[in-house]
Amino acid sequence: HVQLVESGGGSVRAGGSLRLSCALSGVTWRYCRGWFRQAPGKEREGIAVINSKGTITYADSVLGRFTSSQDNAKNTVYLQMINLKPEDTAIYYCAALRAYGDFCSLSYDFNYWGQGTQVTVS
Repeated sequence: HVQLVESGGGSVRAGGSLRLSCALSGVTWRYCRGWFRQAPGKEREGIAVINSKGTITYADSVLGRFTSSQDNAKNTVYLQMINLKPEDTAIYYCAALRAYGDFCSLSYDFNYWGQGTQVTVS
């Protein structure tokens, strides 16, 4: 049974930082693990994806400000966000997809999703 639970969202001032966590159950290294966000009135946007080898790919919009990592012992992935901007305000989701190779893409149709956590930057 696959379950993803995000935590760590909140409200911060522009320029501030937050770290999101995503606790994974039933997800192994064979899965693509991704971070997405959706702002009010906008389409969902992919932020970062981790492949089965631990390689992380970022969207251009967050490159240099957001860093994803994983703790295999805790089966948890993290999204460290610095220099936050008001346009980063969104609900942030982690997601997973069974991978059949090394390559993972944010364009893939992820089928396991967490409940989301709100990030508000003012």
